[in-house]
Amino acid sequence: MSFMKLAAERYSVRKFSSQPVEPEKLATVLEAGRLAPTAANKQPQRIFVLQSEAALAAVRESTKCHFSAPVVLLICYDEAKAWQNPFTGQFSGEVDAAIVTSHMMLAAADLGLGTTWVGYFKPEPVIEFCKLPAEIKPVAMLPLGYPAADATPGPMHSSREPLTATVKHL
Repeated sequence: MSFMKLAAERYSVRKFSSQPVEPEKLATVLEAGRLAPTAANKQPQRIFVLQSEAALAAVRESTKCHFSAPVVLLICYDEAKAWQNPFTGQFSGEVDAAIVTSHMMLAAADLGLGTTWVGYFKPEPVIEFCKLPAEIKPVAMLPLGYPAADATPGPMHSSREPLTATVKHL
């Protein structure tokens, strides 16, 4: 599938089947995240694969937006490893984690798997479950699995601003 077709057809899956994700497909998704670019190639991303019953219970305590996925990836970054912009003082960790997450979402879609970006979560339950040290900062959760047979894109999926509204040529 072409990249543009993949980008256009990928959607946020909010209903998953109970079919398990094959280990090799999970490994491919994680590899896509590993290959993602990060500022100064610092690679501060830290991914936690939550799939045991205890891990998924922590996810359910953290957010209602788990959509009963068989796997949830917790995407974090290590503050100590993130690049710092010398002009603004801004750290790259959240942006790096977002790039990694996007790569994994597209890789999952290419494999026939579904995902949805979840930023709506209370971090404490997963921080406690994963025993995250203070420098590891959660950014997103990525429910991952096979879309249910009746899963469909949300009503706003294909609603996009025109390029003229988002791009300015100078």
